[in-house]
Amino acid sequence: MATGLRKLSPAFFRRLAVALPGIWLGALLSLALLATPAGFALLAQADAGRLAARLLQQEAALSLFLGALVLVLERQQARLGAESGAGSQFSAGMVLALGTLGCTVVGYYVLQPLMVQARAGQGALSFAQLHLISGGFFAVKIVLVAALAWRAVTSR
Repeated sequence: MATGLRKLSPAFFRRLAVALPGIWLGALLSLALLATPAGFALLAQADAGRLAARLLQQEAALSLFLGALVLVLERQQARLGAESGAGSQFSAGMVLALGTLGCTVVGYYVLQPLMVQARAGQGALSFAQLHLISGGFFAVKIVLVAALAWRAVTSR
């Protein structure tokens, strides 16, 4: 398998680095602007909440995968640029990718268990407060992925 990856051309990885952030941004915006609101418009609130929770669980796993993949691709591009004397091995794209990973980890994997506790009346913050904080991390992630997509199409 590793030898198969080595046979892929650098152009393939460049195209992948350009396409992935746009696809990821589309998925995030579809979730935020279409899927979640549709669930709350059509289903009882409890059912819509369960649907949204499931969608966000899947989105978090997808974001971890895509964030790590984009980070690896950005690292490779930064390394190639540094070798040719065109910059550092640590790029702005890497910072953006790390930011998306941080937003995913904190916004879902840290706050989601706290939201479950808040629904049970435990914890220092209410469910609404935690939901607002989680939504803020999701919004920041959208902005970071949009910046990755913008950079990808304008700088390559």
